[in-house]
Amino acid sequence: MDVASARSISSHPSYYGKPICSSQSSLIRISRDKVCCFGRISNGKASFITSLHSIPSGNSMGETRRTGIQWCSRSLRWDPYRFHDKKSHKLSELARNITVRSDLSGAATPESSFPEPEIKLSSRLRGICFCVVAAISATFLIVLMIIGHPFVLLFDPYRRKFHHFIAKLWASISIYPFYKINIEGLENLPSSDTPAVYVSNHQSFLDIYTLLSLGKSFKFISKTGIFVIPIIGWAMYMMGVVPLKRMDPRSQVDCLKRCMELLKKGASVFFFPEGTRSKDGRLGPFKKGAFTVAAKTGVPVVPITLMGTGKIMPTGSEGILNHGNVRVIIHKPIHGSKADVLCNEARSKIAESMDLIS
Repeated sequence: MDVASARSISSHPSYYGKPICSSQSSLIRISRDKVCCFGRISNGKASFITSLHSIPSGNSMGETRRTGIQWCSRSLRWDPYRFHDKKSHKLSELARNITVRSDLSGAATPESSFPEPEIKLSSRLRGICFCVVAAISATFLIVLMIIGHPFVLLFDPYRRKFHHFIAKLWASISIYPFYKINIEGLENLPSSDTPAVYVSNHQSFLDIYTLLSLGKSFKFISKTGIFVIPIIGWAMYMMGVVPLKRMDPRSQVDCLKRCMELLKKGASVFFFPEGTRSKDGRLGPFKKGAFTVAAKTGVPVVPITLMGTGKIMPTGSEGILNHGNVRVIIHKPIHGSKADVLCNEARSKIAESMDLIS
């Protein structure tokens, strides 16, 4: 078979079949110098499997599942008699091993348009050191929490300022050797005796450390699974962190009721209205739960903008720690009796400050 024959076969509509593509990967067909190419887009790269003289072979179309990604492949039978000269053989081998950057990297998912940077060895070492420092300091400080817990329950059962002071000390020790925090708008923070609903964008696991370093006695909302982690889970329980089962509607209602009860008793609560960490640094839509709580209890909403934590420790890469600084902007409290208005105003302030910084 010559090149002209291969060209006529590859141009036939039924030659490629109907590829099955998921939202995580995209299949493309590219003709490179009259060469039949099959490729898969994933994480911003296009990998091509090519053959100069490949032809359909009956049951050549297969469907393969790997790590949740559906993609199509065409079985290519190797026939040494297809190559009439060494030049054709070299061209086929060259085309078979091509990997190029593709302009279609964002065609699969929104996340794929933000390829992860190459992880350096120094970032991995910094991540290990960060975990070691946080674990050692937590091991010693949890003893102070346990000793003081009976007195906290007796004299300060709702705000639990002593426990939050220990948490601030732990967060400050953990992050001090690795990154600096620049805080703007400290004057906008309500007094420690004024209950409020704090809301913020969510970019990284480091957001918790950064917010604890502010020294405010607010109660986070956390997944129930984290409470079973030794030391960290114990500390969260003693601090009065509110548990939540994300996929359980009844748990969500109980969580909001618990938050309103805490606010009426003089404690503050903290929400990440996006519900999860952002994968690309962009601000996601806000859920109204936090603002409904604020509207019903009549307490102010304090928006906070966090910038830089996602670059230092990206979502899904909790084992690394890049170089960088964190910027915290505390906005003026918002008052209102309508959850929709509170939600829109808080999100607008956070989004506006993120746009100005970027």
